[in-house]
Amino acid sequence: MTPDQMLSMVDELYSAAGVGDFDRAEELLSDDFIIEEADSLPMAGTYKGKTALRELYTDVMGMMEVAGLERIQTTTGGDFAVTILYFKFADPDLEPAHLCERFKFKDGKICEIKPYYFEPQTVVAACEAFKRKQG
Repeated sequence: MTPDQMLSMVDELYSAAGVGDFDRAEELLSDDFIIEEADSLPMAGTYKGKTALRELYTDVMGMMEVAGLERIQTTTGGDFAVTILYFKFADPDLEPAHLCERFKFKDGKICEIKPYYFEPQTVVAACEAFKRKQG
């Protein structure tokens, strides 16, 4: 894939997932797609298959209130793209969660996403705040 094709696919994936169009998002993913979340996070684990992104979003939105996602920039090299971004939380007292998401491409599809959080504690704090709010 060319760098422009990778950038376009990443943009399309964020757009589709951002409005809950997981049918469209899954068209961009390989059959053996995986997302690996670090053990230090409440949503830790490996999510596998075309529905992995849908499953992760369901888990995450049940754990914390994400009010927005701000992408800063995406860069490409080889079979990879990396997006710099941050999550804003509904609770204004919470610090945003800054991260990079690494996308791997294979045969014209996204086959892997691996997020790297700068301060995983911001995600843990957002989950704890959501639990307290739920009672």
